[in-house]
Amino acid sequence: MTVLRTDDADGVRTLTLNRPHRKNAIDAELWDALRAALEAAGRDRGVRALVLTGAGDAFCSGADISQGLSAVHPVYRMRTLTEVTLLLHELPVPTVAKVTGVAVGAGWNLALGCDLVVATPRARFSQIFTRRGLSPDCGGSWLLPRLVGLQQAKRLALLAETIDAEQARALGLVTWVVAEDEADAFVDGLTARLVAGAPVALAQTKALLDEGATATLREALAGEARAQAANFATADVREAYAAFADGREAHFTGAWAVPGTGAGRRKDEE
Repeated sequence: MTVLRTDDADGVRTLTLNRPHRKNAIDAELWDALRAALEAAGRDRGVRALVLTGAGDAFCSGADISQGLSAVHPVYRMRTLTEVTLLLHELPVPTVAKVTGVAVGAGWNLALGCDLVVATPRARFSQIFTRRGLSPDCGGSWLLPRLVGLQQAKRLALLAETIDAEQARALGLVTWVVAEDEADAFVDGLTARLVAGAPVALAQTKALLDEGATATLREALAGEARAQAANFATADVREAYAAFADGREAHFTGAWAVPGTGAGRRKDEE
């Protein structure tokens, strides 16, 4: 059985954690598969949005501890987790977590590492680490205080409480709660809107917002200026202006369109 399913449709790549018999707990094989899949998605210009979800009745129950402690030193095991976390956060396309069932520990932090989170009413979340004698990983210690503030982050991490989808939404940890039978259609519609967006502008916007969490105003303004220069160098800005004038929807490609740079340019460089 493939531990990670990859499906492509209309510019959307869906990665499905596929160990439903273990509620998609992540073992060494799945960590390696996730790392390879995220690396591939970051290189593929055909991918305009990415969905992360789980097979069966769970999103992800965290790291798989069913086989007990590993003989591999934790320093080496954590290296893979770190690489996966960074690849997910730094992916240049918008990412959506579709959460049904449990999302706990590293699984919840992978969901939080996505740009948008869609959950169903039966979703349940927990920073379960302290119940296992551990502390947060996969970016949880960095994400939680930025998303919910320090006190609520400490509540979630120290007490390892389980909260439901509506509680998570009230805290700003879930973007939408959608009925179970509507979740697939909702995510399809959401990703279609993201795919229709200007890819360079979306990548710049995502990076600016992520960097802005720790930037000064002066640093943020400098970043915005650099981002706009990159945006104006695409055909998408002209297309947006033309579409506005024509009263039609714009068709964005992210193509490079600086005057005088067309000579000798290959199609795959656009």
